[in-house]
Amino acid sequence: MENLKKNRALILEYFNAISGITKTRELLEKYTSDEKLIEHILFFDGAFPEYELFIEEMISEGNKVIVRGRATGTHKAELNGIPPTHRNMDFPFAIRYTIANNIITDHWLIADQMLLMEQLGVIEPQSEQPA
Repeated sequence: MENLKKNRALILEYFNAISGITKTRELLEKYTSDEKLIEHILFFDGAFPEYELFIEEMISEGNKVIVRGRATGTHKAELNGIPPTHRNMDFPFAIRYTIANNIITDHWLIADQMLLMEQLGVIEPQSEQPA
């Protein structure tokens, strides 16, 4: 039980440390050894500088912590060939972290990329389909 609390506390500290500021490799390496996660965060912070993260739900079991949350920010730089739109984004995501020795060692992420593209004006909003 103590390990679950420590893992949850690590993720909460991590979110608070990186949310709303410029994310640097040095800062990220305090919390994770997962190179793909570091590269993803630096890439996304390049397009949405100082984006914020919000935890809406957190579940932990064993050495895993799952967060359902959302990211918010403003599109101020190129994103995969999309020039800055200066539009705001606010989209949901779910991420699973694996933790060992009080550091994130692996992750799995799913995010609503279609909603992001709609918010940036790249694609038309998807209409609701009748039930």
